[in-house]
Amino acid sequence: MEHALIIFIITIAISTVLNVFLKKLDIPTVIGYIIAGLAISSIFHFQEDSKEMLSHLAEFGIVFLMFTIGLEFSVKHLKNMKKEVFVYGGLQVILSGLFFTALASFFLGLEQKPAIVVGFALALSSTAIVLKFLNENNQLHSAYGRVTLGILLFQDLAVIPILLMISFFTSETESVSILLLETAISAMVVFFIIFIGGKYTVEHFFNWITSSDSSEIFLVTVLLVVVSASVLADYFGFTYSLGAFLAGMTLAETKYRYRIEADLIPFRDILLGVFFVTIGMQIDWHSIVNYGHIIAALFVGILLLKGLLIFIMLRFFIPKRTAIKTAFALFQVGEFSLAIFALANAHELIDSTLNQIMIITIVLSMILTPFVLKSLNRIANKFSKEPELLRERALIGTTYHDHVIICGYGPVGQMLAKKFREKQLLYIILDNNIKLVDKAIAEGEEAIFLANAAQKMVLEHFNINDSIAIIVTVENPVRMQLICENIVTFGPKVHSIVKVVNSAEKDIIESLGVNHVLNGKDIVADRLAEEALACRFGVEKD
Repeated sequence: MEHALIIFIITIAISTVLNVFLKKLDIPTVIGYIIAGLAISSIFHFQEDSKEMLSHLAEFGIVFLMFTIGLEFSVKHLKNMKKEVFVYGGLQVILSGLFFTALASFFLGLEQKPAIVVGFALALSSTAIVLKFLNENNQLHSAYGRVTLGILLFQDLAVIPILLMISFFTSETESVSILLLETAISAMVVFFIIFIGGKYTVEHFFNWITSSDSSEIFLVTVLLVVVSASVLADYFGFTYSLGAFLAGMTLAETKYRYRIEADLIPFRDILLGVFFVTIGMQIDWHSIVNYGHIIAALFVGILLLKGLLIFIMLRFFIPKRTAIKTAFALFQVGEFSLAIFALANAHELIDSTLNQIMIITIVLSMILTPFVLKSLNRIANKFSKEPELLRERALIGTTYHDHVIICGYGPVGQMLAKKFREKQLLYIILDNNIKLVDKAIAEGEEAIFLANAAQKMVLEHFNINDSIAIIVTVENPVRMQLICENIVTFGPKVHSIVKVVNSAEKDIIESLGVNHVLNGKDIVADRLAEEALACRFGVEKD
């Protein structure tokens, strides 16, 4: 135990130091985590059970990522994306899988069953890296982001039949028809319990939880829902991430989605870091030295051919520039492929040498991906210039433009909402007090959301950059400061107005760089003075 803790501390230290230097060079932190994992595996010799335990922990990074993606996509939203998921995603997986199966059989000399497993594993892309980038850069709802997400969702669904395929190929007892029937029944049970059951119970459950008025209990409950849904899916033979995605879609239908999304970000990012450390741990230096020429050839060949195939397929459906950006976003091989190769190796469908070659090739493609994604516009410009009048724009959550954001639904916030409503101005209200939100909704206020404005991603979601103004009316001084610190990160172009109650608060908020700070006491004093003078002049006039 003590030995494991020392290794854990050293891993954190290496990744922290590396990422500080890499961040200064504007290199993604993913690279630092992978290098840290590689360094640790080279220094220490891990036992297989230790690696497996760490891998299970790391997998929950993907789980929380898929859960937050599910929060973005309700059933209605997913129905609107059926073309991206089932048409584009289905074609990409089938065409890429068959293409790489043929290449694996011809160039690697594999028999039919191993070639099929290798081919369809290479058809998958990295959900962890690509969706993390799209989330952080507000491109999830852009033209290429929407197509990319749809294909990745189908790929995640395709992991299940690919894993089942390995069971079919190696099973000596059960027939294929029995396995298919068992899988279909399991799928219906999982869907019914998580989605159908959750749809009618989860909001009532969270209403009861929030009655405790405890952020700690609320967060623990969210973790309980995510982990329970993931374990349930795994119990029935599916991936953890599928259960998490269904749980996210269930909660997307509730009023708690924004608060949950903001609260889970730290957990998701930490566990994703652990996940990338375990990716680095799977690399064997000896294989790089012994098979470097094969790995280099596979690396270049897979990326070029996969990207070209995706572009050609999409070009029949979407504009050229969007197809190019999607192809470059998905040309790598992803983390689920590592799980497929590990299972195939355990069942002796592929040997250890080929497994290690594939692992290194996949990891290299994942390392390259963040650099490509960061330069995606420049790369796309070399093949297709962006039209001036038809730029791809990220529609962040909704289509709010030229709106006013009110933070806090206290007395001042309520008066502002009433005045804006009377003047027919577009506004939205953000408040994290469940009782206030419930009361406002019951009274007919449709523009209020249960959300924490102190989280940057919440303001991004409600399109702060295209707002007319954001007004902070919260009473709590600490919360007010957190919100203002969040607002100023968007730059001076955001027009911000903050109400404070005294000069000390005004000095603090002004020091942050907020555009306009109004002291409530000064306003009242000025107003009283005006009224008093008006009365005096009125008397003298009489």
